[in-house]
Amino acid sequence: MLKLWRWYQRCLTVHPVKTQVISSGFLWGFGDVTAQYITHSTAKRRLLRLTETNKDVDADAEFKVNWKRDAEFKVNWKRVAITSMFGFGFVGPVGHFWYEGLDKFIKLKLRYVPKSTRFVAAKVAMDGLIFGPIDLLVFFTYMGFATGKNTAEVKEGLKRDFLPALALEGGAWPLLQIANFRYVPVQYQLLYVNIFCLVDSAFLSWVEQQKDAAWKQWFTSSFQPLKERGGQGGV
Repeated sequence: MLKLWRWYQRCLTVHPVKTQVISSGFLWGFGDVTAQYITHSTAKRRLLRLTETNKDVDADAEFKVNWKRDAEFKVNWKRVAITSMFGFGFVGPVGHFWYEGLDKFIKLKLRYVPKSTRFVAAKVAMDGLIFGPIDLLVFFTYMGFATGKNTAEVKEGLKRDFLPALALEGGAWPLLQIANFRYVPVQYQLLYVNIFCLVDSAFLSWVEQQKDAAWKQWFTSSFQPLKERGGQGGV
């Protein structure tokens, strides 16, 4: 493990962008497999519950590798490849330059003392208000088009997925980033983010696969104008 860590350090020093691109692609792909397994397990438990009242329901679904995109409850390797490309093409390169640039901007332009309360607060705020929403917007838009949806379907998916994901991530990432910007050396902050991106990629993939789940409908309906919810209190 120590040798692997030293090898990663050397790669990060010699090829920082390439290292972040490759590691991001790998982690996002692995995260999607995790999300698919969680979705499969949830569906299997639902099927098992149904068998208690309906013996005709087939509850023998297994978690197996399957190259067909439309196979239910099985690893969809095409989707894994698509999600990995998001890590390769966006999270890796954009994340690298974002965190490097953010650190320089706050130190050189705002002139905040590194590791100070104002320094950490500024980084967390800018990361959450700028990069966070953009990351989600790009992810759901990319996943929509990459999986064959048209523009109208992508827009509908954004309406369904964006706010729930933003609200849930908004409660977790700021806490993680406080620890990152306060205690982790600058050269390892990207690694820290990438490690948690493994969980983040699984979460976002899971959210995208939940379609019109009841909890997502609650989020979106809560932010709809009154007229769209039936005109209560309106003219």
